[in-house]
Amino acid sequence: MDEKVVNTSNSDDFMKDFFKLESAGGILLFIAACLAIVISNTGLEPYYKMLLSTEVEVRVGTFEIAKPMLLWINDGLMAVFFFLVGLELKRELLEGELSDKRNIILPAVGAIGGMVFPALIYVYFNQDPVAIRGWAIPAATDIAFALGALALLGSRVPISIKIFLTSLAIFDDIGAILIIAFFYTSKISLTALLVVAAGTAVLYLLNRRNVCNKSVYILVGLIIWVATLKSGVHATLAGVLVAMFIPMRSKKNEQESPLKEMEHDLHSVVAFFILPVFAFANAGVNLTGVTMDQVLHGVPVGIALGLFVGKQVGIFGLCWLAVKAKLTKLPEGMNWKSLYGTAALCGIGFTMSLFIGSLAFEETGVNLLFDERLGIIVGSLVSGLVGFFILKHSLKKPVAE
Repeated sequence: MDEKVVNTSNSDDFMKDFFKLESAGGILLFIAACLAIVISNTGLEPYYKMLLSTEVEVRVGTFEIAKPMLLWINDGLMAVFFFLVGLELKRELLEGELSDKRNIILPAVGAIGGMVFPALIYVYFNQDPVAIRGWAIPAATDIAFALGALALLGSRVPISIKIFLTSLAIFDDIGAILIIAFFYTSKISLTALLVVAAGTAVLYLLNRRNVCNKSVYILVGLIIWVATLKSGVHATLAGVLVAMFIPMRSKKNEQESPLKEMEHDLHSVVAFFILPVFAFANAGVNLTGVTMDQVLHGVPVGIALGLFVGKQVGIFGLCWLAVKAKLTKLPEGMNWKSLYGTAALCGIGFTMSLFIGSLAFEETGVNLLFDERLGIIVGSLVSGLVGFFILKHSLKKPVAE
């Protein structure tokens, strides 16, 4: 009985630390994005572009990886981010909020609506073969930014809203991972995929033999990342793949959790370094001489409306239908107004939207990155403000700690 009490306390502390960390990371992410926009509209822009286009090369004999700094950030650092997403997903499914099927239905339904409706709105405004490649850009939710906005409301936000938002974002990430895997891959190298398959088999054996040495998994994971990079499948997916084989518990010591240890160690790195660096590298948009034709182009309009309108309609609408159909119920501490505010907050799609946008347009030969970034920034900003004020109005009484 005493052991259960201790475990519950540790679990509560873990969740509190997680939310605090994500919230602080969201604020730093916002600062990095603003800095990139400011630099892009001053005389420092040439140096900003020069830094991101600087060629970085790793060579061993005839084998080489040569990419500009921007792609090292998007393919390398973001693989670590997706590795963390994979760890969080596995933990949630095994012993977190998503281990209880009753807690899965509402955020899962909301996530489906939050991906489908924004994509449909984008496609409505973008029919040509190049622009339509960005259909998945408004389908994403940025958990760090969203929790950062919730942090501004302080203790009045019930834990049920934070858990709902986090769970929905996890399902959202699963959708983004599948979209990247199936729709944003280039020419496939079967040789490289065989190396990935061999590395995966090694991870499986390590897991089955209950090997808990984290450095071994990191070494094999690095090999899988390089092979995935060369395979044509986007390298970030290697992070999710490797995370699925990290042991949740050690059979020799039930108190030891390699997965939770790695998740805890990586949170600070991802929240305070990787995501801000990614935002700084990808958020820069030069607004000098912008015309109304550019602002009202189908890509920025489709993205902005997808994030702002599509997220609210999709998430709130499908959740409302699911509750009315008695498939699930609203979590304790959440009402319809706070659900709507949370749905609006999910329109902050910053990090994942920028990432998918870079995959969608970087190889088209048509420069739509300005349009994409403009739509993401406007849609995310308006969604964040509207969601914040709705929640501020609906959550009047502070929740006791």
